[in-house]
Amino acid sequence: QVQLVESGGGLVQPGDSLRLSCAASGRTFSRNVMGWFRQASGKEREFVAAISWSGGRTSYADFVKGRFTISRDNAKNTVYLQMNNLKPEHTAVYYCAAGRNSMARLSTVSHEYDYWGQGTQVTVSS
Repeated sequence: QVQLVESGGGLVQPGDSLRLSCAASGRTFSRNVMGWFRQASGKEREFVAAISWSGGRTSYADFVKGRFTISRDNAKNTVYLQMNNLKPEHTAVYYCAAGRNSMARLSTVSHEYDYWGQGTQVTVSS
C-alpha cells in the first residue's frame, strides 16, 4: 500500500519556523516530482512548492518565495518543507503529493499529482 504521511505541523506564533516532513512508503518516489500544497479553511487547495526528482530544480508559489524551502532525501524517501518567519496567513492544512511517473516539469496543478498524504495542520496565531 502506497502512503504519504506528513508530520511536523502544529500551532506556532508569528515569526516562528516549522519543518514539515513527508515520508513515503509502499514504493519509492525517488524518480518523481514531489510537491506541497495547502488548503486554508473555506478556500481551494493551492500550490506551495515542488521539487524535481534529483532536488536540482525547485519551484515556489509567489507568496512563499524567500520564506519556504523544499528539499528531499531520496535515501529516506522523504520530502521536507522548511517554513520560516511564519505569518497568520500561512495557516492551512499542508499536503504533500507525488507527481505522475511521466511528469518531469514542476507542475503547480493538483490533478497532475497522483498520490497524496492526509495533510498536517499548520496554525500561526499569537
